Amino acid sequence: MIQGFWKKLKKPVFALAPMLDVTDAAFRRIISKYGKPDVFWTEFASADGLVSAGRRKLEHILEYSERERPIVAQIFGANPENFERAARIIKGMGFDGIDINMGCPERKVVKMGAGAGLANNPKLAQKIIMATQKGAGRLPVSVKIRVGDTREILAKWLPKILETRPAAITIHFRTRKEMSLVPARWELARLAMKLSRKYASGGARTLIIGNGDVKNLEEAKRKIAEYGLDGVMIGRGIFGNPWLFNERKKNVSKEEKLKVLLEHAKLYEKTFKGRKPFDIMKRHFKAYVNGFDGAKELRVKLMSAHGVQEVEKILKSVEERGHAETHRFLQ
Repeated sequence: MIQGFWKKLKKPVFALAPMLDVTDAAFRRIISKYGKPDVFWTEFASADGLVSAGRRKLEHILEYSERERPIVAQIFGANPENFERAARIIKGMGFDGIDINMGCPERKVVKMGAGAGLANNPKLAQKIIMATQKGAGRLPVSVKIRVGDTREILAKWLPKILETRPAAITIHFRTRKEMSLVPARWELARLAMKLSRKYASGGARTLIIGNGDVKNLEEAKRKIAEYGLDGVMIGRGIFGNPWLFNERKKNVSKEEKLKVLLEHAKLYEKTFKGRKPFDIMKRHFKAYVNGFDGAKELRVKLMSAHGVQEVEKILKSVEERGHAETHRFLQ
């Protein structure tokens, strides 16, 4: 088992979930500045795409800064040979680890036999992991899974992954079919930890990281204490909250949220101009702008913006109006 940076991390581990067009290079840099998790993942990239002539189209997904270390590149697919080749490419890019996405519930991903669909084909899943490990060399390989495809099969599915001795496994405690329609089944964490200990060898054990429905660090700590997990991965709680992993930052003012929103938007445009549409950035506006008087009206204005200059103009008018109201109040 190649453990790499995982062995050096202080336990428990608090990780940021990879989310396509959310936790991109720009947002990760903002998060690393205001509340860095213990581990970053990139958005997932196609292993097939990485080894094709169209690789340049995926470059923005695998961009990262030194501030984000340890940083893990996540890939998906269904062809073991391409995973080995993609792993060699990723190793050459200086990443700290490689993660295989075997939990994505997207229909087109599952239809190609990848993502959560691999729960139905454990032999192929094993071949993919071993091919990735071969290409990764001394880089640690981890895996992200669900508890099953259309039904919960963790007792049969997880041992197949553990047999390949990855450094870590992140488990989303729902099936692919359940999506987010039912509460995550955290009681299965006890089984996962039991199996992890059973498959330990030579003093090395695959780390188990839980995922599903956790919104903040307090909840994550409760899950770890209750189930004895090695760590927890948090996803949706990061929307509009780059301070999520910062235990010293409990309350964030409206002014600070708007300041970081603008910083984020500027970094997004600088990083992706000409490669990704600005409209993708707008999904963050809804998250940053809430919980204060006038938030709804401000969101409507920001959603009509076509670029950073318009965003800055809108936010400046809000700031000036606030100063004017304060002046009238003091008179």
